Amino acid sequence: MKSIKILGLVAFLAIAALASTAFINVKLLNKVNADDKGFAVVELFTSEGCSSCPPADELVAKIEKESKNKPVYILAFHVDYWDRLGWKDQFSNADFSKRQRDYAHYLHIQGVYTPQIVVNGETEFVGSQEGTLRDAIHTTLQRAATARVELNVSTIDPKKASLKYAVEGTDKNTVLQVAILEKAATSKVASGENGGKTLSHVQIVRKLQAVTLNANNGTATIALPKGFDTKDWEIIGFLQNKISGVVTGAGRATFSNEAMASVK
Repeated sequence: MKSIKILGLVAFLAIAALASTAFINVKLLNKVNADDKGFAVVELFTSEGCSSCPPADELVAKIEKESKNKPVYILAFHVDYWDRLGWKDQFSNADFSKRQRDYAHYLHIQGVYTPQIVVNGETEFVGSQEGTLRDAIHTTLQRAATARVELNVSTIDPKKASLKYAVEGTDKNTVLQVAILEKAATSKVASGENGGKTLSHVQIVRKLQAVTLNANNGTATIALPKGFDTKDWEIIGFLQNKISGVVTGAGRATFSNEAMASVK
């Protein structure tokens, strides 16, 4: 009987230790999440003409919603090479197809495909792979960023905005990529692989403009796409190495009514 009591006590202490360890791990995990030093620039290459793309669009929408208070930057680039196959994507742009081809070169892959996700310019995978995306975001958030970018929109008129920037940790091969994004939109697809469906999109890149950095502080004039308004659009700027494609820092700016001179 005594030995049974001793075994029971040992088991109780073991369980208590495990519970304590689990509690400590949870606290440490929360601390890591709270103290994230990195960032994640998630670039989705997608198309309304691709039947495999809606799950990826839905995934990044979910990640975007979950990441409101984190340095996670979603950019959805709609490529144009699907446009000739039955449905023209209203958000597609040949420049975005070229950007994807550039990543194929940077990342040493044979070709391009949709849906494809690239994280921080250094890793790529099928855009609907939720576990892989979450792992990539978790890894990059814990890794300290090597550069910093701050953005502020000072003035806006119907065709352009004045963007002030401050950067750190750049070199001669670094360029500031400025993406003008429409936060959300829907499309009724009449033909092609997604014919008959209504598709929802988030963080749609409507224009991407490269800014040459001649100093750590400066102002750039950014052309605004057709249909722009201050409420439903935003800017994401990120620092990218022109040689390797690696993204080293990122920031966000919103459009305020105070900065608006006149938008018609």
